[in-house]
Amino acid sequence: MENSTTLPMTHSGTEPKTNGIKNIYGQTFNEFKKRQLGYSTIAIIGQSCLGSAAAMLLLMGNMEMALKMTILFFVTIFCMAFNGAVLAQLKPLTTFNLLILSIVFSTLVIIAHIF
Repeated sequence: MENSTTLPMTHSGTEPKTNGIKNIYGQTFNEFKKRQLGYSTIAIIGQSCLGSAAAMLLLMGNMEMALKMTILFFVTIFCMAFNGAVLAQLKPLTTFNLLILSIVFSTLVIIAHIF
């Protein structure tokens, strides 16, 4: 085999393909982790504004009061959980996941009340 004339093969086609969302999540998390202090500061402002817009639209909507207050409770808790995670200097993964949860929930509340 030492004097073989075969060409060496690369195995580039055998790597498992990753999901696009998983890849974006990983890249975004790595960037957040590298510069956690700056991104956390900006994210507190952004997600707090988004949460307050969701609360305003929720309170302006025509919905049963118990349901309205329950959804408002979750909007507030998710926003406060992220703010608390930043202040407590929790691990970057926990802080990042709470940020995503807060943004997604507030955005869903806004979209549900716009349409």
